[in-house]
Amino acid sequence: MTTALICTEQYLLHNTGEHPERRERYAAILNGLMTDRDWWEELPQITPRAATDEEILRCHQERTISIVTEASAASGESRFKLDPDTVVSRDSDYVARLAAGGACLAIDEVMNNHKRAFVACRPPGHHATINRSMGFCLFNNVAIAARYAQAIYPEIRNVLIVDFDVHHGNGTQDIFYDDDSVFYFSLHQFPWYPGTGAANERGANAGEGFTLNMPMPAKTPASDYLRHFEQGLESIAKTFTPDLILISAGFDGHIADPLGHLLLTDKDYAAMTNRLKEWANTACNGHLVSCLEGGYNLRTLGETVRTHVAAMM
Repeated sequence: MTTALICTEQYLLHNTGEHPERRERYAAILNGLMTDRDWWEELPQITPRAATDEEILRCHQERTISIVTEASAASGESRFKLDPDTVVSRDSDYVARLAAGGACLAIDEVMNNHKRAFVACRPPGHHATINRSMGFCLFNNVAIAARYAQAIYPEIRNVLIVDFDVHHGNGTQDIFYDDDSVFYFSLHQFPWYPGTGAANERGANAGEGFTLNMPMPAKTPASDYLRHFEQGLESIAKTFTPDLILISAGFDGHIADPLGHLLLTDKDYAAMTNRLKEWANTACNGHLVSCLEGGYNLRTLGETVRTHVAAMM
């Protein structure tokens, strides 16, 4: 198989209660993947490891780590809110490290064993900034994976991060805003949470021009969204050749999702996945890692993720 799945039921230990980013999301995703028994039983399923402090500190301040660690320990049998949206429980620090470590392990897999990998993890990561956990996110999984790849594999310098979550990945943008080795490309509903991601946010200093935001109004037709997606990739390709492509795979732009107002369908996610797979095959020996971000309709999420993984395969 050319695609590996990073997963573990330990992601269920992050107990957020009655919250949009709750444990039932993970069960829905695994159930969706299992519906295709022909490839589920052959799909390499790899257990993640926990990220180390060293790996997390490439993207976050020490205080960001300590707040998560201390809040998780203090929550006991209850839950603690880091902000109105972001909940931790007793095991959240460990599970967040498993999410970030799973993304790092996916890098190892695509560099040594498989061309592609999907990290079915929680909590999500793309809102976590250098100094703050927020927006359901504790550590920035994709950003930590990008820095891990650059640190461990000398052949990887240029990393492209494509984020099609309905919400702008303000944390990922924040971490790489002045860096010309990581190109961050986001399509997202705008205006919408967290309020960032305007088209004029293009990077700073050495990173100027290495951030591309394509804000989409609510109810943008899927055909227009896909046209902007393609235009963005064509624009990036003129000046940037990736050694690795990472996807912040949020599925809350789905037409049925309760936390967004975009109109994407499973077919559209498959089209974007196939396009990124093609570019990875051309530019970087197929090296493509996708990390789960949002997606909150429990009736549709499993099938959407299955479509995404099937397209990767």
